Amino acid sequence: MAKNKLKRFADNLKYEHVFEPTYLVIQADNFENKSKWNSFFGNNFPITVELGCGKGEYTVGLAELYPNRNFVGVDLKGSRLWVGATYAKENKLNNVAFIRSRVDFVDALFGSNEVSEIWITFPDPQNKKRKKRLTHPRFLERYAKILKPDGLVHLKTDSDKLYHYSKSVALENKLHIRYACEDIYQSENINEELRIKTFYESLFTAKGDNINYLSFTLNAKKIIDSNFDEDLYENAQAKIPHDKKVQSSKLTP
Repeated sequence: MAKNKLKRFADNLKYEHVFEPTYLVIQADNFENKSKWNSFFGNNFPITVELGCGKGEYTVGLAELYPNRNFVGVDLKGSRLWVGATYAKENKLNNVAFIRSRVDFVDALFGSNEVSEIWITFPDPQNKKRKKRLTHPRFLERYAKILKPDGLVHLKTDSDKLYHYSKSVALENKLHIRYACEDIYQSENINEELRIKTFYESLFTAKGDNINYLSFTLNAKKIIDSNFDEDLYENAQAKIPHDKKVQSSKLTP
């Protein structure tokens, strides 16, 4: 296993579409592709970023669906990221790149108004650490720095709690919610991009778990936390039978 990881790390260093900026480069705000991603791709197509991309299934899946868009996956785990990077290389997906980095540094990786959409797919729900959730205001404010006006944030998660928390933050800040759905695979109008499945999603759906989806425009620079009551939510959920917890399966514009 260790040798396999070392080989993957070595491959990543050789791949022209994989970047591994050091902490010093990040701190100096000197990452080579910041504000220059369209030059790297050699076109002016819109840029979509997947945060916490893992093996990159969503990044490459979206790239195959939309050849006239550019996609960048960000993850700290180089061994996982290698899977998507290798798939992109072998399948000649020239609209794909990856960055090995923490999500916290996203505004050092992309320039102002450089990104059109952000996807957050099956992140750790951080049930006990609210401020570490990737939809907490401290992260959303970073995303707002790099997104174009009315740029989109997509969240796909098996965590009902994270979904409802994220939705409450969007509502609290009067962000326009484009779609909200508590069980996308029971929806009649699910689109192709929502049918892409990550490794973890396949495990969740095999168990019969519902998959939540939320999409909203991030048209505010200052984001406040919601009054989402963690204890009240958990107590209420505990009283609901498991088969009654999903209240809506419609994609609601």
